[in-house]
Amino acid sequence: MLIVKKFGGSSVANAEKIRNVAERIAECYDAGNKVVVVLSAPGDMTDDLVARAKEINDAASKRELDMLLATGEQQSVALMAMALHKLGKPAISLIAMQAGIQSSSNYSNARIKNIDADRIQTELEKRNIVIIAGFQGINRFGDLTTLGRGASDTTAVAIAAALHADLCEIYTDVDGIYTTDPRKHDGARKLETITYDEMLELASLGAQVLHNRSVELAKKYGVRMVVRSSLSRNEGTLITEKGGIGMESMFVSGVAIDSNVSRISLVGIKDVPGAAFKIFTALAKNKISVDIILQSIGRDGTKDITFTIAASDLDEALKVLEKGRSEGAYMQICHDEDIAKLSIVGAGMESNFGVAAAFFEALYQVNININMISTSEIKISVLIPKVDAERGRRAVHQKFFGE
Repeated sequence: MLIVKKFGGSSVANAEKIRNVAERIAECYDAGNKVVVVLSAPGDMTDDLVARAKEINDAASKRELDMLLATGEQQSVALMAMALHKLGKPAISLIAMQAGIQSSSNYSNARIKNIDADRIQTELEKRNIVIIAGFQGINRFGDLTTLGRGASDTTAVAIAAALHADLCEIYTDVDGIYTTDPRKHDGARKLETITYDEMLELASLGAQVLHNRSVELAKKYGVRMVVRSSLSRNEGTLITEKGGIGMESMFVSGVAIDSNVSRISLVGIKDVPGAAFKIFTALAKNKISVDIILQSIGRDGTKDITFTIAASDLDEALKVLEKGRSEGAYMQICHDEDIAKLSIVGAGMESNFGVAAAFFEALYQVNININMISTSEIKISVLIPKVDAERGRRAVHQKFFGE
């Protein structure tokens, strides 16, 4: 079998953990498998490098930040190769350029455009364990780019797709996908399987186990994924097209909370064709993604539009929208940062009555007010006060999972 394994920063945070991971890789190799390994930077190194950059220049260019941040993964792969050599295993470390990972030129948040896997294939044919730096690519100018925080998952899935790997294993500090964050809720239940669509929704809604772009790629190319722990030998969670093995009676698969949310309201929008188009086009041009959108009738024949964005995009969004206000497209801009998005996800929700009612009842029973609601075939999301986020998550989990 050809297996791609990805290990996060906590798995390679120090020498002892690197040796532990090297032993697991060696076991897989000795079982006759071809093995490709993708690594993140050790521990909190990326945060440390960001802090160091700010000491020098708190307005450093994204290009130079990418040059700096990419060194974290380079350290991980070199050290892992050394650990495997110590175990007598043939291994070679590769950075993005050597591995043929071609990216767009959007520094700090680039997208993988293509993977020229010839070098990787050559090394596998030599029976080498190939260790690749995650989180980075090379753009058309030959510059290093980074793919966004958490994107080593995406690197691993993209490589698995390019190599037509039999399996892509994502190792984390938890031993699978749970109905909610097991680090914060003792009653969380591990899922044996989950669908791509459910996992994508959970990853997009605040569940921090997987990078959402990795799930998109896995679904697009049919990559078979397993999420498991680097700290135990427990069976993980299989992510597939259908899911449902052992859990098919569950119509809700998970509860997620996202506190990185801000709400913006544009008041007094002129009621003319193209008003909403201009607003959201301006945001899109500045790479600001919008989630929940609500339009209502305002005063004097105007309209109000309220929507949510990532809290990290708030300052940039307000700058973009201020131009429209100054030009008279709307009268007022309001924003709220003290909110959180609470969501339930499940492929079985569409065919089961009363799911929304049970969700809202759980919040009512603990006296939590709902500010906005968004639904799809497999999710329901609500905005609630940030101070109530954890209390709301526990109440909803109790309603659907009994603990």
